[in-house]
Amino acid sequence: MKLWPALCVTALACVMVHAHVAAADSHSPASWTQPQKPFQIYGNTYYVGSQGLSAILIASPAGHVLIDGTLPENASMIESNIRALGFRVQDIKWILNSHTHGDHAGAIAALARDSGAQVAASARSAKALAVGGDDPDDPQHGMAPFYPKVTKVRIVADGETLHVGSLALQMHAMPGHTPGSTGWTWRSCEGSRCLSMVYADSITLLSTPDYRYADPAHPERLAGYRHTLAMLAALPCDILLTPHPRDDFFEKAARIAPGKPNPLIDPQACRAYAAEGKQNLEQRMRKEAGAAH
Repeated sequence: MKLWPALCVTALACVMVHAHVAAADSHSPASWTQPQKPFQIYGNTYYVGSQGLSAILIASPAGHVLIDGTLPENASMIESNIRALGFRVQDIKWILNSHTHGDHAGAIAALARDSGAQVAASARSAKALAVGGDDPDDPQHGMAPFYPKVTKVRIVADGETLHVGSLALQMHAMPGHTPGSTGWTWRSCEGSRCLSMVYADSITLLSTPDYRYADPAHPERLAGYRHTLAMLAALPCDILLTPHPRDDFFEKAARIAPGKPNPLIDPQACRAYAAEGKQNLEQRMRKEAGAAH
């Protein structure tokens, strides 16, 4: 797959893009467009993305919510996955976004057009979506490819909850990977057992060579990421989902069976993810300190 490397602006940026792929998950870029049979995660929450890029459908009789669109070329795949589960694309009421890189926001314009759904994002993400990812504030600006613009976006504030019938999804600001990164939480039920579902954004700190998270002129960069990690560690969290599926996600999902414990349930997952983010931050600070000397 040539999409990402072909759009690198320097040789170093190309290396960093490949590093991002390795850091994000164990899959190769080819898996980003590799079809994945859609499946039920828990209750009314379903996986409708590709092998390497998550797209999550939360369904209700009053309409559905889709989180993330993956790559532009994956739009028809996601729509086919939704239909394969027995749902109508036209019943999607909201399309939400984790962050505004092309591998997660690229198909949003097409999906919004085909479904008629309203797109919702943080204010910083709405700005980036409107320019198709050409956001100079993005740590990866110049590395990540652009994508079809999404100009009609409902801005959602940190802590705000969106509703579709009985569905209630709360937005959580997660700055770090991008300034406008967001996570989303909701409840999904099977019978009388309801679980806390978390879609947490990427916590890698990849950037162009000149970007500094510890830049004194931008104290919000470190403060925002530290807020992200503290928030993650404190969230009620029974099942953690991420924009790039975790290494063991599909292996665990394959073992989901009626009457048996769901292997995706892990109440410690968000705390562990936050601890991983803390390690990422410490590594990044050492790297930036070394570059300064």
